[in-house]
Amino acid sequence: MEHLGFGPVRIYLGDKSGKYPDGNQVIVQGRDTRVAFDTPLVSRHIGDDLDQVDLLVLGHVHEDHAVSQGRLTGARVQVHQADLAAAQSWDGLARHYGYPASVLATVRAMIERDFSWAPRPDATGYADGALWELGGGVRVRAHHLPGHTAGHCALVEESTGVAFIGDIDLTGFGPYYGDASSSLAQFQRSLERVTDIDARVWVTSHHRGVITERAAFLQAVERFAHKIDERNDKLLGYLRERPHTLEQLVARRILYPVGFELPYVESAERRSIALHLAQLQQAGAVRAEAEADGEIYALA
Repeated sequence: MEHLGFGPVRIYLGDKSGKYPDGNQVIVQGRDTRVAFDTPLVSRHIGDDLDQVDLLVLGHVHEDHAVSQGRLTGARVQVHQADLAAAQSWDGLARHYGYPASVLATVRAMIERDFSWAPRPDATGYADGALWELGGGVRVRAHHLPGHTAGHCALVEESTGVAFIGDIDLTGFGPYYGDASSSLAQFQRSLERVTDIDARVWVTSHHRGVITERAAFLQAVERFAHKIDERNDKLLGYLRERPHTLEQLVARRILYPVGFELPYVESAERRSIALHLAQLQQAGAVRAEAEADGEIYALA
């Protein structure tokens, strides 16, 4: 399979530059050790270059990043400690998602069917700043950039300056923080910190693929971050019309178009909207009032 090469780093682009549900696969070859970053759907088609890796390092845990972790039994698996339980078992991944039980049952069947999801109970944890020496001057360092998940990290091959920034994916969809382990505030801080990483090439998990010019990277981060402001504006627009309950706001949505359905969409909308409302309340733009059937939100 064709790939892009940057010294010891090989990048296999998924369908449509890794557009979800696919992703982009990074493999780093040192003198002594071969490492893969995540395993998206494209990993099924790479062959020996992936099958013979010594170590699988997950930048974070979601089903679309762990497609081949179950079959790479000869490779060690390491995950940031905040996401570790989600890689080790279904119970850990279910807590990671945080969806209602009925949704989780559907999601489990879907990810086992479509993403070949299987747990890795032998996975071990790493921390911010973890360094893997692969031999011959090739080394990888983890930069903890939480928000998308609690353990989300960028993985940087330092000899070439190739940074795999995962699901800070710079897509037009914008930042995703719809799970129980997600954080809007942490994502905002991570968007500031990702631009400080010493890198010359930036690789996203999805859609954008590879960026090789810093000016283009900075512009993409700015546009990506602006989606958060657009979502705030959308919520404030709803509340200008009239006060809403959380469920009414969920029905109108800020992430996905009305009518777009996947098992987890309502859960992701509920979590994301709640995070935005909390920030808007803290900023004094929104107030919550108790009513008989729960809280109702209005402009302050």
